[in-house]
Amino acid sequence: MNKDKIFKLAKGFRGRAKNCIRIARERVEKALQYSYRDRRTKKRDMRSLWIQRINAGTRVHGVNYGNFMHGLNKENIQLNRKVLSEISMHEPYSFKSLVDISRNAFPGNKNVVVPPRKVSF
Repeated sequence: MNKDKIFKLAKGFRGRAKNCIRIARERVEKALQYSYRDRRTKKRDMRSLWIQRINAGTRVHGVNYGNFMHGLNKENIQLNRKVLSEISMHEPYSFKSLVDISRNAFPGNKNVVVPPRKVSF
């Protein structure tokens, strides 16, 4: 990379990393390595967040995440985890109907009792 491109990428860095070519080159290379790595990490983190949201939504109705997903697969409902998490947050009645469908499809979901909610004073 030429000097102008490096300084353009180093804009906003602190100290000599923005105006000394040798230090700027090292910092820019490291920043590009971080951005390459973290594009993959971001996907992993988002999937984990979606699963946590789905699990929280299903636990309200007395089903755990694994049994819920297994029931949906048996019914051939092909919604991805991103869409399911959005439904669980913004459309609770629609999500409850999905939980009921999953519960009827998988026998492991039927004898689950809804846990009582803790009340704090």
